[in-house]
Amino acid sequence: LKKFVPDRKELLFILRTVHREATRFGLDPQMVLSVIHAESSFDKYAISNVGAMGLMQVMPFWKKELGTKNDNLLDIETNIRYGCAILKTYIKMEKGNKARALARYNGSLGKTWYPDRVLKIWRNYWHVRSN
Repeated sequence: LKKFVPDRKELLFILRTVHREATRFGLDPQMVLSVIHAESSFDKYAISNVGAMGLMQVMPFWKKELGTKNDNLLDIETNIRYGCAILKTYIKMEKGNKARALARYNGSLGKTWYPDRVLKIWRNYWHVRSN
């Protein structure tokens, strides 16, 4: 992770926040890390060409749904909290189907490239293997 977030203090803050928020929403923290990896490569200031913001690339319209218009989507904690809430909503909507939920999260429902990408990142970078 150092290549993405060289500042150790910030890195630990991101990891702790992911763990806390993923746990709060009943998500696997490793999956959340995989989404962050795929969405922004851990760039907390990332803004997409369609306006998605921060680590988890949250669209500003979610502020009406989940928070307030004053919420800062470039704030690490706020962004991860929103992203986890959105992902949990989509997993429920898709009755536990993570691939469909991930495609919905990315706005590519019906296509497999995004879920495949996140799941590959999860397997290759974030999946903890037990002996």
